[in-house]
Amino acid sequence: MTDYFALLGETRRPWLDTEALKAKFLTLTASVHPDRVHNATPAEKQIAHQVYTELNTAFSCLREPKTRLLHLFELERGSKPPEVQQVSPAASDLFIEVGGLCREADSLLAEKINASSPLLKVEWFKKAMALTGKLNALIARLSARRAALIEQTQYLNRAWESAPPVGSPTRIHALPCGRLEHIYRELSYFTRWRQQVQDRVVRLSL
Repeated sequence: MTDYFALLGETRRPWLDTEALKAKFLTLTASVHPDRVHNATPAEKQIAHQVYTELNTAFSCLREPKTRLLHLFELERGSKPPEVQQVSPAASDLFIEVGGLCREADSLLAEKINASSPLLKVEWFKKAMALTGKLNALIARLSARRAALIEQTQYLNRAWESAPPVGSPTRIHALPCGRLEHIYRELSYFTRWRQQVQDRVVRLSL
């Protein structure tokens, strides 16, 4: 497996400064960007394209907290975390609320088809506005929970900074991979649910 941290000259850790990461990515890709190699030979273009693609893939992975944590877990453990279908108790309250409001939004969107008269359209619009307010409030809560999880990864950095070097047989025992996995799962939930709720908000506004 390619170590995207090493590819971008970063040390392995859960939290990264994404602006600094972007600046490093732009510096590393400056000489191999397609716009900079248009006068190169076909062989040079091919090499530049390969390097640029690898760096872009690494940057796309590490700039997103969810994919960064998954990649870090795979690097340290050598495999993906096991599939877990059950939502954790800490996230179950929002899981129920997200499901309920999304079903309500889907039902209201189905009603829109039959709202043919001006009066029915006005009534539908009022319902849509009220529900959109609830959905936006839920998005704010999901975003806050997601931000809190990302903040927790900053504290996990200390464990990676003080751990034995990569390749050491004692490294895995010094890393809180269980906590890393938990944050990754919670982050996955809140990110996915926020996207689902945002999708309903957009569809209700059309």
